[in-house]
Amino acid sequence: MAKDKLLKDYRKAFGENLKRIREEKIKTLSGVDSKTRFDSSNYHKYEIGTGNPTLETIIRIATGLGVHPKELLNFDFEIKSEDMH
Repeated sequence: MAKDKLLKDYRKAFGENLKRIREEKIKTLSGVDSKTRFDSSNYHKYEIGTGNPTLETIIRIATGLGVHPKELLNFDFEIKSEDMH
């Protein structure tokens, strides 16, 4: 169960970082459609931490936002190896 909570917390932290970057680059959620080629309601799932983006999705979002994919994953998050077991 610890693993499930860890993944949920990680998705939430990812989403907060994604939202911060999107607000700097696009400002509004409605601008996501044209810039990232994602439906904004689908994209919103990633920002609120309920979506689980694939590597391909992360690359598509980063490209649309005009950032390197590593920037989407560049946030503080503590993880211990035992948390994944």
